[in-house]
Amino acid sequence: MPAGVNVPVLIGAVPLFTVTNLTLSEGYQVQRIAGSRLAQLTSPTARTIAVEATLVGRTRLIVKKGLEALALTSRALAASTAPAMNLAGLPVVSGMTINLDMQITSLRFSQSNQKRDAIDVSITLEHVPRSSVTSVLGEALDMALAVGSAAIPTVSDMVPLQRQLGGPL
Repeated sequence: MPAGVNVPVLIGAVPLFTVTNLTLSEGYQVQRIAGSRLAQLTSPTARTIAVEATLVGRTRLIVKKGLEALALTSRALAASTAPAMNLAGLPVVSGMTINLDMQITSLRFSQSNQKRDAIDVSITLEHVPRSSVTSVLGEALDMALAVGSAAIPTVSDMVPLQRQLGGPL
């Protein structure tokens, strides 16, 4: 991302402006090839995203309630509560990845004496594909993000190459 631009991480319609850590984990299924000692990775089996953020400002409790509502809706998967959940899960949009069909599996809030005006939040989401159409669309959006981000200048592009690689100052 360009320096000085604060682009939020979107979980559903809830923006997180102060994300301190975002981790994407992917697992792959291994299949043995019949009659051989060789194995092949066939398909992704698990995709999880862990987000750590700090909710600050006057809207911190509104954002907290928004995340709780998304977690409740995604866990219940009640068609009467959210008809769109039958077609797609929660979209997660960040500078690193775009994933559709995510579901909140863990949500933890904490507040400390040192940060009384802030709430730390840890969110774990798991990919729960609902249809092949949304899976293909999600992968296409993620690919478009990867290709498009190559054209955006980043902070590391501004540092001379010898300093990036540990060369002389």
